[in-house]
Amino acid sequence: MADPHELTALEQWQALQNREISPIELADHYLARIEKFNPALGAFVTVTADAARARARSVEERMPRTAPLWGLPFADKDLHLRAGVRAGFGSRLFTDYVPNESDDLVQALDDAGGVSLGKTNTPEFGLASYTESHASPPARTPWNLALGAGGSSGGAAAAVAARLLPFAPGSDGGGSIRIPAAACGLVGLKP
Repeated sequence: MADPHELTALEQWQALQNREISPIELADHYLARIEKFNPALGAFVTVTADAARARARSVEERMPRTAPLWGLPFADKDLHLRAGVRAGFGSRLFTDYVPNESDDLVQALDDAGGVSLGKTNTPEFGLASYTESHASPPARTPWNLALGAGGSSGGAAAAVAARLLPFAPGSDGGGSIRIPAAACGLVGLKP
């Protein structure tokens, strides 16, 4: 099997289904890539390595393999609440905010068997079409670190383009998925 990050999300899911790789091995693979490449990219604002490993074990032991995202790593956009994980909204105003409940999107991805590795970078409150805030380093496209990754889902797009994740959810009220996808050489779908 090729390195997991060289496979599509579907191919990774098939490798999980065929027991060629386990959810914990896949999570560890991506966590190592995040540790190595994220400092230059600014894709992640929070990495939840311990929680991700625990979740990967739980998925493997307790969830049916038929779950549509069974064992696939992803990350939450820092505008979406995940219980117990800091939600900064790209703002210094929320540096210490940790919600007690998760958003519906987060819960739906969990119910589908996904494994969150942390939170991706976003501009303050998702308002700008570039991912640069005073709360964290800017998100950069992996193809040219001098260029921004767009916004507001710039961290998500940078992470997927740099193969730090097989896929990532975003949000889009006015181009917030489509702009970062274009900046990072991806396809971004506005649901």
